[in-house]
Amino acid sequence: MEYINRLDNYDAPDLATICIGSELFEEAFSIFRKYDVNTSAIEVLIVNIRNLDRAYEFAERCNQPAVWSLLAKAQLDGVMVKEAIDSYIKADDPSTYTEVIQAANAQGNFEDLVRYLQMARKKTRETFIETELVFAFAKTNRLADLEEFISGPNHAQIMQVGERCYEEKMYEAAKLLFNNISNFARLASTLVHLGEFQNAVDSARKANSTRTWKEVCFSCVDAEEFRLAQVCGLHIVIHADELEDLINYYQNRGHFEELITLMEAALGLERAHMGMFTELAILYSKYKTPKMREHLELFWSRVNIPKVLRAAEQAHLWSELVFLYDKYEEYDNAVLTMMAHPTEAWKESQFKDVVAKVANIELYYRALKFYLDHKPLLVNDLLTVLTPRLDHTRAVGFFTKCGHLHLVKPYLRTVQTNNNKAVNEAINQVLTEEEDYEGLRKSIDTFDNFDTIALAQQLEKHELLEFRRIAAYLYKNNNRWGQSVNLCKKDKLFKDAMQYASESREVEIAEGLIAWFLEIGKKECFASCLFTCYDLLRPDVILELAWRHNIMDFAMPYVIQVLREYLTKVDKLQQANAERAQEEQGQPPVPMMTDMPLMITAGPGIGMPPPPMVPPGMVPPGAMPGAGVPYFAPQY
Repeated sequence: MEYINRLDNYDAPDLATICIGSELFEEAFSIFRKYDVNTSAIEVLIVNIRNLDRAYEFAERCNQPAVWSLLAKAQLDGVMVKEAIDSYIKADDPSTYTEVIQAANAQGNFEDLVRYLQMARKKTRETFIETELVFAFAKTNRLADLEEFISGPNHAQIMQVGERCYEEKMYEAAKLLFNNISNFARLASTLVHLGEFQNAVDSARKANSTRTWKEVCFSCVDAEEFRLAQVCGLHIVIHADELEDLINYYQNRGHFEELITLMEAALGLERAHMGMFTELAILYSKYKTPKMREHLELFWSRVNIPKVLRAAEQAHLWSELVFLYDKYEEYDNAVLTMMAHPTEAWKESQFKDVVAKVANIELYYRALKFYLDHKPLLVNDLLTVLTPRLDHTRAVGFFTKCGHLHLVKPYLRTVQTNNNKAVNEAINQVLTEEEDYEGLRKSIDTFDNFDTIALAQQLEKHELLEFRRIAAYLYKNNNRWGQSVNLCKKDKLFKDAMQYASESREVEIAEGLIAWFLEIGKKECFASCLFTCYDLLRPDVILELAWRHNIMDFAMPYVIQVLREYLTKVDKLQQANAERAQEEQGQPPVPMMTDMPLMITAGPGIGMPPPPMVPPGMVPPGAMPGAGVPYFAPQY
């Protein structure tokens, strides 16, 4: 070392290199310093001696940019960022700005980084340098400097810095940056974090992006700024794909009233779509059930009915459910719902309108059962609606099984015009039980399609005379003359007995009835029956009966009439023979005597005296035996 200081005439660089190779670092440093090779000298301090403090002192003494640069590089490698930045600034060297920025960012030393970048920007207008300077301003909260910088000419990537600031929640800086580049979407997002909701809405309006509207809207909801949230929401609900997210966001936070208010306001929009009307109906079903019916009546054609149907069913809104089924033309389900929940869903007029349109006929009978259980007095009104499509035979069987035939008598009267057997028998049964013999007689006469014998057998045991009389009438209609007359005889229905005997055209029945009258001492009925059954009776039998019972006076009018009839027949035969004879002789016929009124209907002194009586079996004078006169042998 002493020789180095005392001697001057030697090759300093070579000697210093030899010293370094021999690890004589101090000697090498002295040689470089003695000959003012400062860059090499500080390299020895940094690389070989590794004493940055001495290197810093040496650099201060030298105060040369190159020396400071070497020191700064060593300090940067030693993670002495602040010292390195100071050294670079003194060296006025921006060449290693990338390493400096990385090191400063790693340590968060943005204050010193600002100074370095300001120096570097003066030397070079690199985009990266200006971008990092902007970010450093933001990190150091030097917003005034930041705003001034970005307002002037620059090459910074402001959007990139803004995103970095936003991610690191430096919203004030991000606000300035996004506003500077008119990125209103990101500006709106930044403003909501700053609580500037009105400005955020204004920015969202300028951005006109659905994603931005959603972000601002949700932030306003979280902050309970519902007025501003509604403004945003009106721009969201018009997009059907976004509607569900909006509704779920409100609902998950319990803001039902505000959500409904928003949806109601949205209905008046020009771009209102089916989803809006549908979702509002669902919201009503959950939170405002009284308003759902009004909404459906106004907008049923604009809702997704299947979706609203499910919501109404889950909310147990049976009346609204029926309304929707009706509009959706699912009449079967509408009727089933009304019957399952009559208290809330059943309305008479609506039920009758809907049930007439059902496709499943089985529902008719379920509806009838429902009415019998809940509204029995209205069942005939329902039947009036169902009559055109009902199977009346089955309906009668249904009501018979239920035991309510009397209740549906008006219906039976209405459909009896079809002359249906089951209906006729049912109404006849009702009239019988009601003891309405006049109505029963009318029904029997008007509608004949029923089991007359079964009804007659039922009525002949009835306790009331009039119904037993109808039984006789039914037997008569079925040509059961004997049963009919016997039933009349049993109940002493003399007039009916005589009439039925006359209509029977059977001699045995008529003569049997005559004999029965004599047996019970009804002489007047005997006389009456002689003329009621006049053409069925045999004169010899009648004369015998009258003679045996000593009532010739009652039989005399009949006998006189019979004689007159026989004489008339004889006279006609005589005239016919005379005419035939005259024709044969070519002479005009001799007129016969004028016909006279019947003696039984003529008063005394009227007409000519009667011809002489001829006993039965004898031939009148001038007549041929057996000519035109039937002969009946007497029966005893």
